[in-house]
Amino acid sequence: MRFLEAVAIAFYRTFGITQPHQEMLRRSVWFLLSLLTLILAAFGAVALLVFHNL
Repeated sequence: MRFLEAVAIAFYRTFGITQPHQEMLRRSVWFLLSLLTLILAAFGAVALLVFHNL
């Protein structure tokens, strides 16, 4: 969880967004985790479809 917090803070600092308080930071970390999970699942599904048809 600390790694995702660091990624979220780096995102805020990179784009000059005002850093949220601790509760909102935790919420953004959960959002980031779910988004990364969905992206990974989508890539996995595409890879499965591609390699299944070969």
